[in-house]
Amino acid sequence: MVEAPEIPSRPRIYLAGPDVFRPDARDHFVRLAAACDAVGLAALLPADGNEDTTSDTPEKRIYEANMQRLRGADGVVANLACFRGLEPDSGTVFEVGAAIALAIPVVAYGVAEGSYADRAQAALACEKDANGVLRESGTGIAVEDFGQQLNLMLACSIQIEPTPEAALKAMAGLLAARRAPQAGKP
Repeated sequence: MVEAPEIPSRPRIYLAGPDVFRPDARDHFVRLAAACDAVGLAALLPADGNEDTTSDTPEKRIYEANMQRLRGADGVVANLACFRGLEPDSGTVFEVGAAIALAIPVVAYGVAEGSYADRAQAALACEKDANGVLRESGTGIAVEDFGQQLNLMLACSIQIEPTPEAALKAMAGLLAARRAPQAGKP
């Protein structure tokens, strides 16, 4: 009996970001899932707390469900747009950090052009000290000034693209390149 060749499943992409708070979140995720399909990826949508009816609190259910999805992902595409301030959503940043720790590649979008230091200077009173270190004027706290779009821990660990579609396309290419060397192995 001849076995049918194994059909590889589409890579699973966890869609991280504060998009769950949008008033049109459901429609937004339908569009993102379609964009995933268009480049050969399968969307793993963030949990909303209605997946499990255990006695845990809703926030615990959401955390557990999202961590399970993240652990099962082949990649993460994250919206790292500024959220309620100068920095990305802290929950999304947590998910990006967890993905990096799990050796799951991350491609981000939504990041403002220019450097983080430039954005900080536009929003806060800042000045360079005698050593040339950029500092908040009121507190003296240093402003990270490496010329990166985000904090160095994010900027050095992820790829940044301008749009969700570009991020998904980049992720598809990244995962295809990772799978290509494995294709020739018995």
